[in-house]
Amino acid sequence: MRNRTSRKRAWGVGRNAVKAFLFLLAFSMTHAQDSRFRSAAPLKVDNPPVIDGVLDDEAWKNAPVLDDYIQFEPNKEAPASVRTELRVLYDSNNLYFAFKCWDPEPEKIVLGTERDKLFMGTDSVDILVDTFFDKRTGYYFRTNPLGVQHDGMVSDNGRVADTTWDGVWQSAGQLNKDGWSAEMAIPFSTVKHRVGDQQSWGFQTSRYLPRNLEKSFWTGPLEDYRKMDGNGTLTGLDLSAGSRRLELIPYVMTQFEKGGDTDVEAGLDARYDFTPSLSGNLTINPDFATVEADQEQVNLTRFELNLPEKRNFFMEGNAAYSQRIRLFYSRRISDIYGGAKFYGKVGNNEVSILTAQTKEDDYSGLDSANFSVFRIKRDILKNSSIGFLSANRIVNGRNRGTAGVDTALYFTETFKFTGQFALGYGDAGKTDTAFFLRPSHDTSTFHIHLRYTHLGEYFGENVNAVGYIRDDNRNELDSAVSKTFWTGGSFLDKIDYRSNYNIYWGMDDTLRSWDAWNSLNFDLKNKLNFVVRHEEEYKLYEKKFRNRQTTLGTGYNTREWQSASVDWTFGRNFDSDFHLIGATVNRKFTEDLSVEYGLSRLTLDPDPEQDSTWIHSLRATHYFHKDLYLKLFMQTNSAIDKRNVQAVFAWRFQPPFGLVQLAYQKGSSRFGEKGEQGDTVFLKLAFVL
Repeated sequence: MRNRTSRKRAWGVGRNAVKAFLFLLAFSMTHAQDSRFRSAAPLKVDNPPVIDGVLDDEAWKNAPVLDDYIQFEPNKEAPASVRTELRVLYDSNNLYFAFKCWDPEPEKIVLGTERDKLFMGTDSVDILVDTFFDKRTGYYFRTNPLGVQHDGMVSDNGRVADTTWDGVWQSAGQLNKDGWSAEMAIPFSTVKHRVGDQQSWGFQTSRYLPRNLEKSFWTGPLEDYRKMDGNGTLTGLDLSAGSRRLELIPYVMTQFEKGGDTDVEAGLDARYDFTPSLSGNLTINPDFATVEADQEQVNLTRFELNLPEKRNFFMEGNAAYSQRIRLFYSRRISDIYGGAKFYGKVGNNEVSILTAQTKEDDYSGLDSANFSVFRIKRDILKNSSIGFLSANRIVNGRNRGTAGVDTALYFTETFKFTGQFALGYGDAGKTDTAFFLRPSHDTSTFHIHLRYTHLGEYFGENVNAVGYIRDDNRNELDSAVSKTFWTGGSFLDKIDYRSNYNIYWGMDDTLRSWDAWNSLNFDLKNKLNFVVRHEEEYKLYEKKFRNRQTTLGTGYNTREWQSASVDWTFGRNFDSDFHLIGATVNRKFTEDLSVEYGLSRLTLDPDPEQDSTWIHSLRATHYFHKDLYLKLFMQTNSAIDKRNVQAVFAWRFQPPFGLVQLAYQKGSSRFGEKGEQGDTVFLKLAFVL
């Protein structure tokens, strides 16, 4: 009786969500607005500027000026509260940008010093270039008054961001009495692009002012600043094919372990550009030994956690494999003897091909295996796409893998539809299928979606040899609503509301789960914020469980990197009462030294599996300058008696590129594993030829 009542209630929620969604869809299709597009023609020069952050080069005097930025937040469509000017030049090798950022309170400028950590907590500027002018893919480059770099790739019309991509480019910044300035030089060899005369690139530039929570853009007004179809244009670029096509990066590394042998390893990474838009990579015995450790975290579910990729060989182009039903998950691949991949764009097709041969894995007990992945995604219509992906693992002549198609269709500026169909095959049960359908409506302050997913009874058993499926045997309905309210009040900046409703049944129509959560987040003018979240959940495993949890949290200065927060979550989880306390502190002791500390304390009553734990993590970074740094990472997990320490001293030198790295490690860097590695020192040298 209870299952029927829950099911009726769930269908009632689903019907209401469908009605609301259809109304919003009709509204969006009749009220879609066109963005105010802008264009600029960069000046081609023979004598390029020196990248030092000082805008006194003769070349900048005749460069076109891009200004009149428009707010995205907090006051959408209003002029930016501070003035920003951008100048653009190019020559046969690089695209150059010069920012002049006025600030009436330069003493309040927030500085960041760590590469790829210039998020919304620091004063910064960025540029985004859509080098194929396809309104789907691009590269972004961000810098700040110290010339610190942050970069990445975007795809699927901005829906997917790959922050792990690192390009080779120059930047410099300078503080002054009127604010600050910055310069960038982006080599054409760093980004994939088409060649020819009079090329056009999609283009966007923005500035972030953290103390006002202000994002301002060159084009606008925008419904979603991440979407590529709201960008402006750089026109008249005369681009020829580059002369440098082959790049070799050999490395040699010595390993000293206390009480063990001394090992010497060598390897090679090679890159060849077939065209400026298509490249091939080869790796032989790559170095994964000093890759940053996976941070321990509390998992209150019975599902596997999804961990980020951190190994260089797999990172470029990894966003091409990002799917809701994830058919390829590169973390399934352990240490490898070697591998090869091809990635780039051919016409309207984004193509990625990867193959790798793994070493025998003592941790998982697997023999050497070959992984092969093929991905193609074709641009269709104005800014939509359709794709195909196939991934296979072969061990001792036995194949397991996946194949499927997916699509992302944009009908208006605010309405899109995504969908996917896939199958898994192999020797772990019969071949099975999966699919999902998801319409959604998005504006700058509002989101709603409705999703239906089918995952066959045996789908995950084969797919998880190469992909990532948390659970199968389900027919699932999922809906979510979120809304941001900018108050403009004297003490409150904004209120964020988030909610999600999920329910699924097994293939035999047995109700297996329902879940509902709602949250409110309040950002105050005095830099305090408060969050309240409550979740109710039903799960059917070996028996029926009713889980619930409530979170109360507060933070200070969370809009900036230098911040502190604490939260308390309590409730009931799989027949155990629990309390989870989490705390984080990010502190800059000097401009060059930053420290991050995290704490998780979980107590369970009763605790038959002895899962109650203390988790501590400490991360410290000292930059002597942006290419000479010392990083320290320490973590403990009392539930598994884990103690892991990593320290890396590195010097990156140019031109063209080289790396000297001295590292220390103790304990396992793998998530959830104690490890037996003792005190170990690594010395590595790598150089680009």
